[in-house]
Amino acid sequence: MNYTKLTTICGVPCVEISAGGYTASVGYAIGSNVLRLHNDIDGVEVFRYNPDNTMEDILKSAEVWGLPSLYLPNRFADGVLKTSDATYQLPVNEKAPYNNHIHGFLHKRCHSVVEHGTDENSAYVKTQYVYDQEDEFFKYLPIKFVADYTFRVSKNGLEYSVTFKNLSDKQMPMSFATHTTINSPFVDGAKQEDITISVPAGLKCELNDRCLPTERLLPLSEWDLAYKDGTQCPVLQDISNDMYTAEYNTLDGNSFYGVICTDKSSGKRLCYQVDEKFKFWIVWNDRGFNGYFCPEPMTAMIDAPNLSLDKDITGYCEISPNECYTLTQRFFVK
Repeated sequence: MNYTKLTTICGVPCVEISAGGYTASVGYAIGSNVLRLHNDIDGVEVFRYNPDNTMEDILKSAEVWGLPSLYLPNRFADGVLKTSDATYQLPVNEKAPYNNHIHGFLHKRCHSVVEHGTDENSAYVKTQYVYDQEDEFFKYLPIKFVADYTFRVSKNGLEYSVTFKNLSDKQMPMSFATHTTINSPFVDGAKQEDITISVPAGLKCELNDRCLPTERLLPLSEWDLAYKDGTQCPVLQDISNDMYTAEYNTLDGNSFYGVICTDKSSGKRLCYQVDEKFKFWIVWNDRGFNGYFCPEPMTAMIDAPNLSLDKDITGYCEISPNECYTLTQRFFVK
């Protein structure tokens, strides 16, 4: 039976939605984070989840639980953000030797529930965050906007969309990512060493010792090709910010714009599809032995608005006043 209900997980107010064999818990009180997604038929725990967490535990490191959505993701050198009509000084919250601003603010805010319900085939919830002078970050980035989220589960998996609307009279910088934390192992009862990941890597984005782009795009090494051919194990070894331009993958002989995680023992695959506005993939795993890994899709390169590269390369764009920008993703098990 399809259903939605207001509940709490780890002390976080959520809307639980269930349909088509998938159950998701959307923590609207922490950035509309999907704190849990479970495939009830195949026994797949998609995202990193610990039932013993408290809300305070999650807020301490909100980027590494569930499906956190980041506006102004990753790093901006020295906190500087240059747009076409202004320069903003963001707080430097990643200390020496990095000295960057990292990950923005949207994933830690309490969002509001607009609507939740079911139909014959699905269950859904819509949430919203209005960013204005009431937000403490507004003194750094005085650009009003509204972010509208929709989460829907059905036999097609979890479908997720977010739409930003610029409510200001200035150009709104747009760089967006999900810091997607995949549970390891994601199949109930499986072993971490049986996981492989297929990432449709194009070129390697070289990063310096501050994790900022050198602006060099490199051909793939033997290490990088293991992502492309789907033989790379994303855990039990340290993977730190492997960043690539995105290409098309292949799923069952068809073009697929996304990442595929496979449990070799059971043959079950976790498929992560994104829309073509996501131009980059970053793979990171918190040193590899903490029970999760992160294939992170990004619309723009790290520090994109400050780079000398053309916007066609960096993926950076801006939203004009009263205009909207929508992004979609989907998770499903095969």
